[in-house]
Amino acid sequence: MQDKIITVSSPVLPPLEEYVPYLEDIWKRKWLTNNGHYHQELERELSAYLKVPHVSLFANGTLGLILALKALDISGEVITTPYSFVATTHSLWWNNITPVFVDVDPDTLNLDPARIEAAITPHTTAILPVHVYGTICDVAGIKEIADRHGLKVIYDAAHAFGVEENGKPVLRHGDLSILSFHATKTFSTVEGGAIVSHTEEMKNRIDYLKNFGYVDEVTVIAPGINAKLNELQSAYGLLCLKHVERAKRVRKRITEFYRTHLRSAPGITFMSDVAGTSPNYSYFPIFVSKEKYGHSRDELYERLKQNKVFGRRYFYPLISDFPPYRDLPSAARSNLRVAATAADRVICLPMHGDLTDEDAGRIVELIKW
Repeated sequence: MQDKIITVSSPVLPPLEEYVPYLEDIWKRKWLTNNGHYHQELERELSAYLKVPHVSLFANGTLGLILALKALDISGEVITTPYSFVATTHSLWWNNITPVFVDVDPDTLNLDPARIEAAITPHTTAILPVHVYGTICDVAGIKEIADRHGLKVIYDAAHAFGVEENGKPVLRHGDLSILSFHATKTFSTVEGGAIVSHTEEMKNRIDYLKNFGYVDEVTVIAPGINAKLNELQSAYGLLCLKHVERAKRVRKRITEFYRTHLRSAPGITFMSDVAGTSPNYSYFPIFVSKEKYGHSRDELYERLKQNKVFGRRYFYPLISDFPPYRDLPSAARSNLRVAATAADRVICLPMHGDLTDEDAGRIVELIKW
């Protein structure tokens, strides 16, 4: 077992024999892309599973973010978090929008509503929060500020597939929510993503924009892009959807194992589930305090890696530390103390459907240095 490589995440790989009938049917239909049979079916199935009115599939979540901003005509400045994957802020850059970073809440590591209002200027048009690790943002606080100032809210929900609060989907909040179906997510289409919208009018606009702006063979209503999900990946998604509950059960079991066995580890802290929510257990971040643990976060990270356990420092560095953004006035670390502290201490432990209790036990022993 000591030679087994354990990665932070693993692709969802449903049984090959279950995928073959989909492939055979796609070949018979000779319809490989452009809103095909399985594309339409996956949109319907996801809409039902996620309890949302409209789902528009995309080739990846980043294209979904870029196009969501375009669909809402966002410009100027957008308030967002520095504690996320770079795609969040890159989507603003590709739309010629200036990101304005504000600090995060110390408990959830999500955008802190108490910091948002002070960052609003006459150029602010929207707020782009992230449900980090699938933990739900303070949606009520964000909505109150957005409504008062006439701002749009676009949620980066890449981590929040199937997450609910009091039995209702988190994806119902905001003007739009964007999902990622990357290979390492709880639900996957290999590469892929989606925009969740609330009206048929907005879904139609999004669907036009993701297909070059075409309404019909001879009518283009806007300069859209090519962001469509093909039939092979749509079918893969339909198959993965049949296995997603099992994947969540495994992730929940591993999460509970980590919590039980790391609770007494000095200098190691982790996040708890938020009351009233149904998480998807996509990630398990721990935070290393060198003063109490006796070793730095990076020393632990290297120890794990030397023993073939590959965690990830999600999210280090902060987006605001990267060259495209670090010269922005809002990018100063003195402005982002909570996010900076989390980024300097975090390691996301392996979390996926193929992990065993034995794997998790080896990881815990390595941490208990």
